[in-house]
Amino acid sequence: MSSMMDVFNVAGSALHAQSARLNTTASNLANADSVVGSDGQPYRAKQVIFAARPVAGSASVGVEVTQVVESAAPARMVYDPSSPLADDRGYVAMPNVNVVEEMVNMISASRAYQNNAEVMSTARTLLQRTLQIGQQQ
Repeated sequence: MSSMMDVFNVAGSALHAQSARLNTTASNLANADSVVGSDGQPYRAKQVIFAARPVAGSASVGVEVTQVVESAAPARMVYDPSSPLADDRGYVAMPNVNVVEEMVNMISASRAYQNNAEVMSTARTLLQRTLQIGQQQ
Protein backbone atom coordinates (compact mmCIF):
# COMPACT_ATOMS: atom_id res chain seq x y z
CA MET A 1 0.00 0.00 0.00
CA SER A 2 2.89 2.35 0.80
CA SER A 3 4.35 1.93 -2.69
CA MET A 4 0.98 2.87 -4.22
CA MET A 5 0.96 6.06 -2.16
CA ASP A 6 4.48 6.76 -3.39
CA VAL A 7 3.16 6.65 -6.95
CA PHE A 8 0.55 9.27 -6.06
CA ASN A 9 3.11 11.43 -4.25
CA VAL A 10 5.66 11.32 -7.07
CA ALA A 11 3.10 11.91 -9.83
CA GLY A 12 1.47 14.65 -7.74
CA SER A 13 4.78 16.46 -7.32
CA ALA A 14 5.32 16.23 -11.08
CA LEU A 15 1.82 17.64 -11.72
CA HIS A 16 2.58 20.58 -9.47
CA ALA A 17 5.94 21.22 -11.18
CA GLN A 18 4.50 21.03 -14.69
CA SER A 19 1.65 23.31 -13.67
CA ALA A 20 4.21 25.92 -12.58
CA ARG A 21 6.03 25.46 -15.89
CA LEU A 22 2.79 25.92 -17.85
CA ASN A 23 1.91 29.08 -15.89
CA THR A 24 5.36 30.54 -16.44
CA THR A 25 5.24 29.78 -20.16
CA ALA A 26 1.78 31.36 -20.43
CA SER A 27 3.12 34.48 -18.70
CA ASN A 28 6.06 34.62 -21.10
CA LEU A 29 3.75 34.35 -24.11
CA ALA A 30 1.34 36.95 -22.74
CA ASN A 31 4.21 39.41 -22.30
CA ALA A 32 6.07 38.69 -25.53
CA ASP A 33 5.36 42.22 -26.78
CA SER A 34 5.41 44.08 -23.44
CA VAL A 35 7.97 46.75 -24.21
CA VAL A 36 7.72 48.46 -20.82
CA GLY A 37 7.10 46.56 -17.61
CA SER A 38 6.41 47.86 -14.11
CA ASP A 39 10.13 48.58 -13.69
CA GLY A 40 10.27 50.60 -16.92
CA GLN A 41 12.27 47.87 -18.68
CA PRO A 42 11.17 45.31 -21.28
CA TYR A 43 9.70 42.09 -19.88
CA ARG A 44 12.30 39.38 -19.24
CA ALA A 45 11.33 35.78 -19.96
CA LYS A 46 11.13 33.49 -16.94
CA GLN A 47 12.31 29.91 -16.61
CA VAL A 48 11.34 27.31 -14.00
CA ILE A 49 14.13 25.42 -12.26
CA PHE A 50 13.34 21.88 -11.04
CA ALA A 51 15.17 19.63 -8.58
CA ALA A 52 14.72 16.04 -7.48
CA ARG A 53 13.54 15.84 -3.86
CA PRO A 54 12.89 12.83 -1.62
CA VAL A 55 9.22 12.22 -0.85
CA ALA A 56 8.58 12.51 2.90
CA GLY A 57 8.52 9.14 4.65
CA SER A 58 9.52 7.25 1.51
CA ALA A 59 12.50 6.11 -0.53
CA SER A 60 10.89 7.66 -3.63
CA VAL A 61 12.06 10.84 -5.30
CA GLY A 62 9.69 13.49 -6.63
CA VAL A 63 10.22 16.79 -8.38
CA GLU A 64 10.08 20.25 -6.87
CA VAL A 65 10.17 23.77 -8.28
CA THR A 66 13.20 25.34 -6.62
CA GLN A 67 12.93 28.76 -8.24
CA VAL A 68 11.73 30.80 -11.17
CA VAL A 69 14.54 32.81 -12.74
CA GLU A 70 14.77 35.44 -15.44
CA SER A 71 16.31 34.37 -18.72
CA ALA A 72 19.83 35.66 -19.35
CA ALA A 73 19.12 36.01 -23.08
CA PRO A 74 19.59 39.54 -24.40
CA ALA A 75 16.61 41.71 -25.31
CA ARG A 76 15.39 41.57 -28.91
CA MET A 77 16.32 44.79 -30.65
CA VAL A 78 13.72 45.97 -33.19
CA TYR A 79 14.40 48.87 -35.52
CA ASP A 80 11.61 51.44 -35.07
CA PRO A 81 12.99 55.00 -35.10
CA SER A 82 9.46 56.46 -34.82
CA SER A 83 8.90 54.86 -31.39
CA PRO A 84 9.30 57.11 -28.36
CA LEU A 85 11.15 54.21 -26.73
CA ALA A 86 13.79 54.01 -29.48
CA ASP A 87 17.42 54.54 -28.55
CA ASP A 88 19.68 57.00 -30.38
CA ARG A 89 20.21 54.45 -33.20
CA GLY A 90 16.45 53.90 -33.65
CA TYR A 91 16.20 50.51 -31.93
CA VAL A 92 13.59 49.52 -29.35
CA ALA A 93 14.49 46.90 -26.74
CA MET A 94 11.80 44.20 -26.83
CA PRO A 95 11.25 41.28 -24.45
CA ASN A 96 13.67 38.37 -24.81
CA VAL A 97 10.76 35.95 -25.27
CA ASN A 98 11.18 33.52 -28.17
CA VAL A 99 7.58 32.64 -29.06
CA VAL A 100 8.49 29.45 -30.94
CA GLU A 101 10.58 28.13 -28.03
CA GLU A 102 7.79 29.01 -25.60
CA MET A 103 5.21 27.14 -27.67
CA VAL A 104 7.46 24.07 -27.76
CA ASN A 105 7.94 24.41 -23.99
CA MET A 106 4.17 24.64 -23.50
CA ILE A 107 3.53 21.50 -25.57
CA SER A 108 6.24 19.62 -23.65
CA ALA A 109 4.90 20.71 -20.25
CA SER A 110 1.34 19.91 -21.27
CA ARG A 111 2.31 16.38 -22.36
CA ALA A 112 4.29 15.79 -19.18
CA TYR A 113 1.30 16.99 -17.14
CA GLN A 114 -1.04 14.66 -19.06
CA ASN A 115 1.33 11.71 -18.63
CA ASN A 116 1.49 12.19 -14.87
CA ALA A 117 -2.29 12.55 -14.66
CA GLU A 118 -2.54 9.21 -16.52
CA VAL A 119 -0.11 7.61 -14.08
CA MET A 120 -2.31 8.73 -11.18
CA SER A 121 -5.45 7.50 -12.94
CA THR A 122 -3.89 4.11 -13.67
CA ALA A 123 -2.65 3.76 -10.09
CA ARG A 124 -6.12 4.60 -8.80
CA THR A 125 -7.70 1.99 -11.09
CA LEU A 126 -5.19 -0.66 -9.94
CA LEU A 127 -5.85 0.21 -6.30
CA GLN A 128 -9.62 -0.05 -6.81
CA ARG A 129 -9.28 -3.42 -8.53
CA THR A 130 -7.05 -4.69 -5.74
CA LEU A 131 -9.66 -3.66 -3.19
CA GLN A 132 -12.41 -5.37 -5.23
CA ILE A 133 -10.41 -8.60 -5.30
CA GLY A 134 -9.97 -8.40 -1.53
CA GLN A 135 -13.71 -7.91 -1.05
CA GLN A 136 -14.59 -10.95 -3.18
CA GLN A 137 -12.60 -13.33 -1.00
